[in-house]
Amino acid sequence: MAAKDTYGQILKSSALVGASSAIEVGLRIVRAKAMAILLGPAGVGLFGLYTSVVDLALTFAGLGVNRSGIREIARVVGSGASERIARIVSVIRATSIGLGIAGAGLVAAFSSVISDVTFGSDDHARWVAPLGIAVLLQLVAAGEQAVIQGARRIADLARIAAWCALLGTSVTIPTVYFLGERGLVPSIVAVAALNLVVSRWYGRKVTTAPAWAAPAQLRQELAPLLKLGVAFMLSGFLTMGSAYWIRVLVLREVGLEAAGLYQSAWTIGGIYVGFILQAMGTDFFPRLSAAAHDAAESNRLVNEQMRVSLLLAGPGVLAMLALAPLVIAVLYTSKFHGAVEPLRWICLGMMLRVITWPVGFLFVAKGRQNLFLGIDLAYSLVHVGLAWWGVKALGVSGAGLAFFGSYVFHALVVYPLARQLSGFRTAPENRRLGLVFLPLIALVFASFRALPLPWATGIGLLAAASTGVYSLRTVVRLVGVERAPAALRRLLRVFE
Repeated sequence: MAAKDTYGQILKSSALVGASSAIEVGLRIVRAKAMAILLGPAGVGLFGLYTSVVDLALTFAGLGVNRSGIREIARVVGSGASERIARIVSVIRATSIGLGIAGAGLVAAFSSVISDVTFGSDDHARWVAPLGIAVLLQLVAAGEQAVIQGARRIADLARIAAWCALLGTSVTIPTVYFLGERGLVPSIVAVAALNLVVSRWYGRKVTTAPAWAAPAQLRQELAPLLKLGVAFMLSGFLTMGSAYWIRVLVLREVGLEAAGLYQSAWTIGGIYVGFILQAMGTDFFPRLSAAAHDAAESNRLVNEQMRVSLLLAGPGVLAMLALAPLVIAVLYTSKFHGAVEPLRWICLGMMLRVITWPVGFLFVAKGRQNLFLGIDLAYSLVHVGLAWWGVKALGVSGAGLAFFGSYVFHALVVYPLARQLSGFRTAPENRRLGLVFLPLIALVFASFRALPLPWATGIGLLAAASTGVYSLRTVVRLVGVERAPAALRRLLRVFE
């Protein structure tokens, strides 16, 4: 595939996912603002802890089948093997239902234990138990979305995200308004139910041949799903487990309000970068999986994804660093001002995450699950260790610092291993971009510690604006000026 065609595909998928993410982010802002006003930092912290319990249970009970299913479907889609695709789809759907039922049962059975570990008592057990219903619904929905993503129906995934955000917001705000903190768990369950309905609606459009097969054939399809899926599960369990443990640590060491500050900083820190990472997992991972046998092609795809991600993320991270106090005040309330410092640390970590994730996908696409799992184990240990020290020494800001430090470690690990695995080397263009963005981000971050707030904000906004224009020009050149939308071409002429 020609370079411009590849960049065009990356940008097309980023635009599709980005458009739905813009809707999702806008509605998430409305939801976060409403919850901040209705519940305050303590209520937001409680919501974050409930969500962490669901995420951890999803990861453990799901056995990674939805993620390994994406890889398996992507490898056979387009090969004409319609019968095998149908078998894989059937296995993924049936397995997701079975695992969802098991996950719901486990959450209900161990609700007292989960409450005691999370909150220090079993007082919340009656609220933890119903979260199992959300686990069941989310796992079945994840199976549908894996089928859609493996078939590379990116537009449908974008529509699912937009509809789920709209419906979820329309349910969450009234529920919390009328019930207060007692409405948090019902809203989580309702959102999961809506997610399943929307996912199934679009999942039925993935047409496959009848999936009649002997039990031996079905077991044959299930084996690779579980083999890679368990690695995904363990990896996700480490990642989600460390995130859960850090929220509990903040709760125990600093208090429920501090947990709310960290939750708000985490939510805002992922707003802009999140759509880039979502697009990366939605379209890039299936494309990389299809080319996993070709080292040169895999390395080219990783470098191209990395370049676009740098260009898209850099200006946004600079703007977020500059406007962190304003963003916190607008999206939440003045009571959340303590989230500004952890938010800036999280922004630094998100920038590194954008750079290292494309490389990390290499290990998954090539089926090196043990190596992939080892990297995530090391990352999680470093993240937890830094958080343990940081929260005790610096409070909630230490949790943000730990996230940044863990991705410094991640970068130092994945690049040498990727070089050994497939001869990967960062393209010269990406090295030059890194030498532009990373020192500039460090400069803006440091300016808020050394200069008055107006001066530091001005430097940050100037850096964001100038790099934004540069990124815009570069992206259009990569795709081809003639293929850029007319509105974008007119915007570029303003800066000529």
